[in-house]
Amino acid sequence: MDIGRLRTLREFADRGSVTAAAKALHCTTSAVSQQLRALQAEVGLPLTEPAGRGLRLTDAGRALVARADDVLAAIDRAEAELDSYRSAPRGRVRLAVFPSAALMLLPGLLHRFAAHEGLDVEVRDVDMTPPEVPGLMADFDVVVTHRDEHAPPFDSGRLEVVHLLREPLDVALPPGHPLGERERVELADLAAERWIGVDVGFPVDDVLISLAVRTGVRPQVVHRINDFRITESLVAAGHGIALLPRYTMDTVGERRLLRRPLAGIRAARHIEAVLRLGAAARPAVAAVLGALRAEAAEVGRETMP
Repeated sequence: MDIGRLRTLREFADRGSVTAAAKALHCTTSAVSQQLRALQAEVGLPLTEPAGRGLRLTDAGRALVARADDVLAAIDRAEAELDSYRSAPRGRVRLAVFPSAALMLLPGLLHRFAAHEGLDVEVRDVDMTPPEVPGLMADFDVVVTHRDEHAPPFDSGRLEVVHLLREPLDVALPPGHPLGERERVELADLAAERWIGVDVGFPVDDVLISLAVRTGVRPQVVHRINDFRITESLVAAGHGIALLPRYTMDTVGERRLLRRPLAGIRAARHIEAVLRLGAAARPAVAAVLGALRAEAAEVGRETMP
């Protein structure tokens, strides 16, 4: 089968539409449609079928996408073998990082990347939910993402997942809050508080929901703000409390928030690097993963109590 057509099929599967696939491949929708039709004729089975105004994969199409990943991963490994003849990692690696991880990891990462002459790392901050991660693989070589530790892991059949850091989530209280006298707080003690959360579907909101299910206490979310620095300002000003990541919360700066763990409950997010199968065989991608692991370990050491 034609490799280019398989790549087109995978882009269509990742993107969900001919238009989005064409944009990712920098070609016309007509060209994508022609590639899909040619592949369909080549295999002798319908790979797509009408769905409203667009198309969707048939069962045969989904099966071929799964096998296409194996084929394309093998090609990546073959290309990596050629790259391995170089004495040092070279080339461009596209890296996506969610904002609070960028705040925590990126300053040190950029220093580590600079140590590899010939390595060009293009970084973008992307506010992502876990279901959006597989689709980001079309645009990035490595995606640093996060999920509630009680959420199911990513599909290891199509993706390689590298654990970087477990970051506890603590309650952020304004200075002078009565519960600030305690070393730990019960979720039940916070039942009457006004909470500042994040958009539905993001990991911190997932943690709040799972806490509500496990304790029977439903937090009253009055604002949803994805920028943790804004949330910190609102908490410091007394407009509510929040569940915030421990390693990035400002407890010593101008805001001087009070940080208290929840009693009797494990609340945390897993920070992970996600990439396509076979991609880590590229020396440049391996160097980026090594830098991510090293920086995450350094953050963990620096923030240990």
